[in-house]
Amino acid sequence: MKKVLKTVIGVTAGVAAGTVGTVVLAPVVLGLAGFTAGGIAAGSIAAGMMSSAAIANGGAVAAGSLVAVLQSVGAAGFTAATTAGVASTGGVIGGVVGWFSGRKRKGDCLNPQEGVKLSVLETGNSSAPEDDEEDEDASNGPSSKELQKI
Repeated sequence: MKKVLKTVIGVTAGVAAGTVGTVVLAPVVLGLAGFTAGGIAAGSIAAGMMSSAAIANGGAVAAGSLVAVLQSVGAAGFTAATTAGVASTGGVIGGVVGWFSGRKRKGDCLNPQEGVKLSVLETGNSSAPEDDEEDEDASNGPSSKELQKI
């Protein structure tokens, strides 16, 4: 039950953070990239994108292209539909991240030495099945017989 509660809290926090974060940060990121209310900033990433798009289209930026849409959002902000789409996408991504953050994979441990001791105690063998022969080179670490004594 504790694991389920932790997962639910992680997903809820992830959805909330993703939804709010994307709606708040998207315009900021667009502004930093050079898509501003006054147009595309000279020397910015946006200017490079616009130049590439214009060269590819024979000197003009095509209507509806990525550069045109991002400039429109940078100049006028998001429409209600775009805001809803961005918020939904951020919420889904945040929820997935929250779900994974609340899960612990089988075999994970904080102390790697503890994991070695557990595997020796549980299986009686600290080596992989294909590594049953003893290594002649002792510089690779303790042998499996030495680990079994732990």
